[in-house]
Amino acid sequence: MTSISLNKVIGESFLLGDEVNTDIHCSNKYQPGKDIQFMSKIAFNELSPGLATRITNTDGGILVAGDNFGINSSREQAVQIMLLMNIKGIVAKSFGRQFFRNAINNGIPLMECDTSNIEGGTLLEINFRTGCINSLNKIPIKALPLPNEIIKIIELGGLIPFLKKHPNWNFQ
Repeated sequence: MTSISLNKVIGESFLLGDEVNTDIHCSNKYQPGKDIQFMSKIAFNELSPGLATRITNTDGGILVAGDNFGINSSREQAVQIMLLMNIKGIVAKSFGRQFFRNAINNGIPLMECDTSNIEGGTLLEINFRTGCINSLNKIPIKALPLPNEIIKIIELGGLIPFLKKHPNWNFQ
């Protein structure tokens, strides 16, 4: 996987609500025999019909959610499906802890902040290093930046590529 820069991630915002359990909306758990490729075309349909198609038809989307995005989600498939959908990042008021770690381990940047002023369909520019989110028509949103260690893991495409390059965690 190619490394990415988290200084400037740009994508259209796609809004989701609170308590989005990706085990239900973005997992093949309830679709036995269906692979992640199939699921990437129907993910989140119960919340927003056609969302996966709208996102894949852009140059990459940024999911914007409320409280507890990914709650109760322990399956990596949900994150792998989002990668296939070309999700460039996720911004939410809070995340389910297991999902948060799975996203980092698989290379999706995410940030916790107040998302109430972010409108759907707007172009967002996120600097995960500084915690700054800009949109075309709003005052910038400030969040806590991601720690340098997490930035390095995500920029290299996830935990496994990171450990292959830095087996002793020595990357300074």
